[in-house]
Amino acid sequence: MNVLGNKHIVGSLELCDLPELSINDLNVRVDTGATTSSLHVDNIDEFERDGESWVSFDIHPDIHQVSKIVRREIKVEARRNVKSSTATREKRYVITTTIVMADMQWPIQLTLTDRSEMNFLMLLGREAMQGRLVVDPEFEYLLTNSKTNS
Repeated sequence: MNVLGNKHIVGSLELCDLPELSINDLNVRVDTGATTSSLHVDNIDEFERDGESWVSFDIHPDIHQVSKIVRREIKVEARRNVKSSTATREKRYVITTTIVMADMQWPIQLTLTDRSEMNFLMLLGREAMQGRLVVDPEFEYLLTNSKTNS
């Protein structure tokens, strides 16, 4: 595995798992231009559970089989105004979940949004990478390739 100091080197595209959402092998766009990570979801519904704000949403866990839709629920950590790649501002739900990449796992915050016009269901932003990852945009799937080659 490529390591620089205590940070792993990743390419512009990587695979990740979001085990708390039962999502595996999700192709993620690594984007140092984005502050916050985001995940494509549909049909968000907010509800209250034990006095806390929660959301339920639909997600396509397998990009190769988009007809498969699953419903997930998770506690809302916050609501945040986010400027999208098209420079429009929108209020998004923020959740915290565990990300797994290669042999690493850590909690990240994700904003939930409609990324249907984008090529990838998830964008990994700077906040999630800080202190852990260094990006070499010349390559793709460095973690996956080093995992299969070790």
